[in-house]
Amino acid sequence: MPKDRSGTRRHRVVEPRVRAGLPASSEGNDWVVPRPAPLSPPPMRSPRPEYLPAYLSSGLLGVRVGTVPLLEGVAVVSGLRGMDPEHGVEAFARGPYPFAGDIEVNGHRLSRLPGNVTFREQAYDFGCGELRTRFEFHAGDVTAAVEVLTLCSRSLPLVTLQEVRVRTDRACSLQIRGGVNHAGVPGRVVSRRADRREGEAPAHGSLLMDTHGALSQCGAAYATWFSGAADWEEGREIADDLAPLWTGYSGRARANRTYVLHQLCALVPTAFHSQPDLEARRLISIAANRGFDTLRRENAEAWAEIWRGRVVIDGAGDRWQGIVDAAFYYLHASAHRSSLFSTAMFGLAYWPNYHYYYGHVMWDIETFALPPLLLTAPETAGAMLDYRFLRLAAARRNAAMHGAAGAQFPWESSAELGEEATPTAGALVGMEEHVNFSVASGFARYWYVTGDHGFAHEKAWPVVRDVARWVASRARETSRGYEILGTIGIAEDRASPVDNNAYVNMAAAVALDDAVAVARHVGAPTERWEEIARRMVVPVNPRTKVILNHDGFTAREGGVTGATPEALAGLFPAGYRAPEDVVRATLAFYLGRIEPYIGFPMLSAPLGVWAARVGDRKRSAELFEAGYAEFITDPYREANEFSNVRFPDKPRVGPLFANVGGFLTSLMYGLPRVEPRPGEPETWLQGPITMPAGWRAIEIERVWVRGEAMRLVARHGGERAELVPKGGP
Repeated sequence: MPKDRSGTRRHRVVEPRVRAGLPASSEGNDWVVPRPAPLSPPPMRSPRPEYLPAYLSSGLLGVRVGTVPLLEGVAVVSGLRGMDPEHGVEAFARGPYPFAGDIEVNGHRLSRLPGNVTFREQAYDFGCGELRTRFEFHAGDVTAAVEVLTLCSRSLPLVTLQEVRVRTDRACSLQIRGGVNHAGVPGRVVSRRADRREGEAPAHGSLLMDTHGALSQCGAAYATWFSGAADWEEGREIADDLAPLWTGYSGRARANRTYVLHQLCALVPTAFHSQPDLEARRLISIAANRGFDTLRRENAEAWAEIWRGRVVIDGAGDRWQGIVDAAFYYLHASAHRSSLFSTAMFGLAYWPNYHYYYGHVMWDIETFALPPLLLTAPETAGAMLDYRFLRLAAARRNAAMHGAAGAQFPWESSAELGEEATPTAGALVGMEEHVNFSVASGFARYWYVTGDHGFAHEKAWPVVRDVARWVASRARETSRGYEILGTIGIAEDRASPVDNNAYVNMAAAVALDDAVAVARHVGAPTERWEEIARRMVVPVNPRTKVILNHDGFTAREGGVTGATPEALAGLFPAGYRAPEDVVRATLAFYLGRIEPYIGFPMLSAPLGVWAARVGDRKRSAELFEAGYAEFITDPYREANEFSNVRFPDKPRVGPLFANVGGFLTSLMYGLPRVEPRPGEPETWLQGPITMPAGWRAIEIERVWVRGEAMRLVARHGGERAELVPKGGP
């Protein structure tokens, strides 16, 4: 078919369903929807400057999508690495924007006239991970009504799907474009191809980019299909090697007739394939042969399966249930069983208003984000732990650099190599060590929950053994017992290190106990770990029975640092077991001085659990409100890093998984008093159960325990939670 230098050619439309399995319309499809459906946010109809764009993710790529999805958005791909220009450390890197497009009406182009847009609404369906946007583009005396459906595929998790539907109120000249835009993405274009050879895979074009610092490359490929008219012209930009990739369909539009563009895009980093642009073209071939309709249905089915683990609060009302559903959605959207790089502090969400912790993997992931996934998506949890296991050699090198035995996992782990990537600003940089215990406990708990003996032998044992050996080399034996001196715990903003930080030593003792349990299971020696755990110094005031945050801690230590409930974090979620009188005294003491800390990240989310442990239902409800609900930002219920109420001037960022995961862990383990251990599941259930005021129960339709689908119910006033087989999948 003849074409000119710009790539324009005469295009006779082929019915998409025949050509590539694509639907002629997204309307009227009977998608799989979980019942009862999760509570999605209300449609957003009035954008505000402080609103973050909607965050979509498959678990391998994440995209923020603006109010006009064709024009505005950013993409992050799991494993794509670049050099942070400010700190010079390895960080996540942006990929090309996969939902790019444009509309031209009688020569008026949307991208040049964004002020001619009237935004109508954007609706996020958490039930199937789809975003639908409606707006109008005014071009002279013609108004084009545009509806855009956007999603990331979970069945092909490096592929995105978009449908653009355009209807004009008058006959006019119309062009609809779809493609990939790398404008503004740090890095350089290595190669660009915008032609499709006869008999070749259906990709319309592909792109290969170096990231900033040339630490990795990203390949992109796309394909589009058009329906609604015959004999329209198809064109694309072939001559300009630096131009964004696009395919446009041009013709004479009839009034009130709908024209539809479907586009598929694949983004592949070199972490997944050495020739990522070619592999992206192959993925487009696979996606096109499956078809838009099939991929969309597979995505809905995947989400319906995920929502079988929905956490339901009986008695809390729709507001709280909507907050719970949002937390559940964002956590599961940001992780996938196929992930090679775990997930980061904000998952795969990014917007250029914050550093987003550079996409590093930190202790918060195993401490807060992993536990919910152990029960609802164990394969995904296993993939997150594989990231750590495959970088155990780097952790051993890190320990060696610090003069210790075993393994020391980095505070901020780089994606590819698992090396320390913390920026070097700060007086106490390099002093954070307690990530080790979170990683080790994550491996032990995976074995406890799944009962996977192969995992215990092949993966859990090497990790918990090496962390236990690190503790044995790091702890110093004195007349008091075993001490960990000169460290910092969760309160990072202190002026100098402390001795025997409560959280550090309590978590270290738990990690040693876990190592002993795994060692006995695999038939390995326990070395000195039982003795060290038993004699680990946890400072306690002998008069009040309160566990002190560190040696020398007194009630006079003020500010946020003094109010940080580090000792409480050692009890939950770390799982340190202390005498009941010590537990109750410690809970009462720190809850009585918690006010300066409320609204800070990480430990605000579990505050309501600690109040429930002392039987204070009213205080528990108040602390869940202040410790999590006040973090939720409109319009899409993302959990901010800091409380929006107490810190209104902080940047709006999210979803922070220290908060999201901490909240879900509180609902799934803390309030139900579920404490996985090596024994039978019924031994995990502690009590009694106390719910926040107004909450009657927490119910989860399906959790996975030892490979069996079970139902978890915790009712206020119950002696224990109920964990019973479902008798079905």
